[in-house]
Amino acid sequence: MLSRTADHLFWMSRYTERAENTARMLDVNYQTSLLPQSEAVAQLGWQGLLSISELLYSYKERHGEIQAREVMDFMVKDESNPSSIMSCLSAARENARAVRGALTTEVWETQNTTWLEVKRMIKSGQFEQDPAQFFEWVKFRSHLSRGVTVGTMLIDEALHFMRMGTFLERADNTARLVDVKFHAVQSDFFGAASEKDQEYDFYHWSAILRSVSGFEVYRKVYRDVIKPERVAELLILRPDMPRSLHACMNEVLANLELLGTDPRSETLRRAGKLRAELEYGRIDEILATGLHAYLSQFLDRVNDIGAHIGREFLVPLN
Repeated sequence: MLSRTADHLFWMSRYTERAENTARMLDVNYQTSLLPQSEAVAQLGWQGLLSISELLYSYKERHGEIQAREVMDFMVKDESNPSSIMSCLSAARENARAVRGALTTEVWETQNTTWLEVKRMIKSGQFEQDPAQFFEWVKFRSHLSRGVTVGTMLIDEALHFMRMGTFLERADNTARLVDVKFHAVQSDFFGAASEKDQEYDFYHWSAILRSVSGFEVYRKVYRDVIKPERVAELLILRPDMPRSLHACMNEVLANLELLGTDPRSETLRRAGKLRAELEYGRIDEILATGLHAYLSQFLDRVNDIGAHIGREFLVPLN
């Protein structure tokens, strides 16, 4: 396969997944903001979301003071923000258009319809009328895109690059989502969470679980009240939780191997090492070291793996 074609397929999937995960992060903050809390605590939540997305400086340049509505507009509608939902869906559609011949009709039509529909929804004010419903729609379109891809694409290199892009992006975004929520707790995470953190309000933790479609999964796995350390374990270490870091790295590694990657490949080595650490990791050790520090390091390593994939398979950046 041409590296340029692989590059478009890889990034089409990454941008689609990024739009979904941006919707998930916004949704958990929006749902949490509806709970009884002080204005200062609510503002910290939105500030944390921008900080973890590395967009705090960019937002303040444009809007100044942090306000919930302004943050949501910036993360949804602002096409000058490359991580906004509109920007991601536009980029996904443009990458799909560039390799139209490598896609099935169903995959292309799903991407194209999503872009046309989101423009109509934003223009008609549907996002402002019901943000939660809009975020659900974005997630649904991403689910549809993945389902159509798996259900209609030939199982060859094209599909492997698309799947690899999806799960690499999901790993990055799940790590950010967990960090956003734990970041709101006033602790630097250089040690275990305090007793107060352990008893954090039930509704806040159920909100983050619902944002990753994990509420029922948590109940089935743990059959107990929601505890922060178990939420972290579910979303980081459980290989049977579809959006966990462990599950994502299993998929990234599997698709790298299916591409016939050289066993001596540095990309394969780094992905395999990160997966092994997740496979044999324990949540008590992670919390003792510091969750924020752990997730920050994980994000650096995932980005490093993405860069190595780019150098080994895709079109060079320069």
